[in-house]
Amino acid sequence: MSTTTAPAWTVGDDITVHRIDETLLPPATGPWLLPAATPEVVAGEGWLRPHFADDAGALHLHSHCFAFTAGGLRILVDTGIGNGKQRANPAWHDLDTGYLERLTAAGYPPEAVDLVLLTHLHADHVGWNTRSRGGRWIPTFPNARYVASRTEREFWAGHAMEDARRQMFLDSVVPVEEAGLLDLVDVPAAGADIAPHVRLLPTPGHTPGHTAVEVAGRGGTAVITGDCIHHPVQLARPGIGTCADIDPERAEATRRALLASLADTDTLLLGTHFAPPTAGRVVPHGEGYRLTPVPASGR
Repeated sequence: MSTTTAPAWTVGDDITVHRIDETLLPPATGPWLLPAATPEVVAGEGWLRPHFADDAGALHLHSHCFAFTAGGLRILVDTGIGNGKQRANPAWHDLDTGYLERLTAAGYPPEAVDLVLLTHLHADHVGWNTRSRGGRWIPTFPNARYVASRTEREFWAGHAMEDARRQMFLDSVVPVEEAGLLDLVDVPAAGADIAPHVRLLPTPGHTPGHTAVEVAGRGGTAVITGDCIHHPVQLARPGIGTCADIDPERAEATRRALLASLADTDTLLLGTHFAPPTAGRVVPHGEGYRLTPVPASGR
């Protein structure tokens, strides 16, 4: 992946959202994550090919983050998997990517980031919260405030974690807390304004405190999904959930409500795990929806 060009989309005429690539996810990710998205189901949605699935029905999935400037603040949405993290999932284990170089090339060196918005506290969304220095995990973005839903953090604080998840918290969440950089916010049904032009939207189900991020430019709006939608097949079949959904019924209800609110609008949907072209507009299609891609431009 290039270290010099970050795909980008304009939101209105004053905000540019950059996709900061981390890694492609292996083909085995699809059947594990979205078991109901069988090759037969995928084959029935021809619009998914070639960008979001191959001819055999295998799903394309991606790990990336989004960076933009709004109200004079440099903002990052989620931080991906991270380098050198010990993870049970082999696709996430001990990565060594050029993510920070790509972030810097897009105009967001770690020291310049002002705000890190965490849609939820899963390993592939918080990993670059920290990096290793002298055998310790320290905040990657030392001058930023990290923001997460209070409901999300309190849920995990009271959850009986397995060893792998406990390790993730110890290396990617606790160091940020100990540095005094984590802000927990209440996110009511109407959403929570976090910064000028930026709002967290409650999208629970995948996790109890999951949020999506709404970016409102001058004359345009975008929504960054986090994991309330993992793949465009879930637009066509909103009932398809993931193996990682803590409350599958609530996750489906959230997904249906969000898609209904976006359908036939000009709001740009930016998928946190959508393979390129990553972004598009939601339009009704059969009994569900489809994504009409909006191509990115290079920086």
